[in-house]
Amino acid sequence: MPAPARPTRTRPSVAEHLAEAIFSGRYSPGDFVPREVDLADRFELNRSAVRSDLRMLVDVGIIERISGHGSKVRDYEGWNILDPQVTDWMTRYAAPNPSIQREILAFRLDVEPYVAMTAARRATARDLVAIEEAFEGMGQHLRAGVDPEQRRLHTEHDVAFHVAIFKATHNIVWSQLSHILRPSIHLLIEKSNISATDPEDSLERHRQVMECIRARRPAEAFRAAQAVLEGTASALGIEPGESTLGDQVIPPGA
Repeated sequence: MPAPARPTRTRPSVAEHLAEAIFSGRYSPGDFVPREVDLADRFELNRSAVRSDLRMLVDVGIIERISGHGSKVRDYEGWNILDPQVTDWMTRYAAPNPSIQREILAFRLDVEPYVAMTAARRATARDLVAIEEAFEGMGQHLRAGVDPEQRRLHTEHDVAFHVAIFKATHNIVWSQLSHILRPSIHLLIEKSNISATDPEDSLERHRQVMECIRARRPAEAFRAAQAVLEGTASALGIEPGESTLGDQVIPPGA
């Protein structure tokens, strides 16, 4: 009889290990990650395998190789945050990192009020149904802290609410971007829903966005979307900061 086949040993992923360490905040922008030779010894890999894994992080802008010094974590501005691999790492590993949460929140504060304003001008009846169904799902699972499944369902409906508003712009870029942004939106919503002390108030803020879109009141939809994200910032204990465009600007004709 032939000998049973030996199970194939999956080699450890240096890229995955470093991504977890970087996204969770153990290494910050400007920090050097362990040297190639040290990683090879730690994971019992040859240098070419380690170099290949480091190249994955270089290619998406997370680290840079500096000749004679090693590999350094780049500033967040250099990360290819919309790359599918990066968004996957962010979803799985960035929850404990307030710096990344702050970056995502600042982006959403700059973008989503304008998205809501555009949706208030362009949403169709079908779009309104999608927004309302997501909102009703949020309400049904409002007491998210009671059990993990309720929490998961509440978060999924909350994410669907925001994605539906992106789609209601009927702009192909915003619609596609909603799919790419979904992991980062999910990250903030999941964290904020766990720590929120005012779930009913949060639900009411979402209702205001929905009603402003339904009533085709763009400027009010803009402000209502800001209020939702300010509530998210409060739940996360993050200052919104001064980078948000909406504090100063509403485009003419809003």
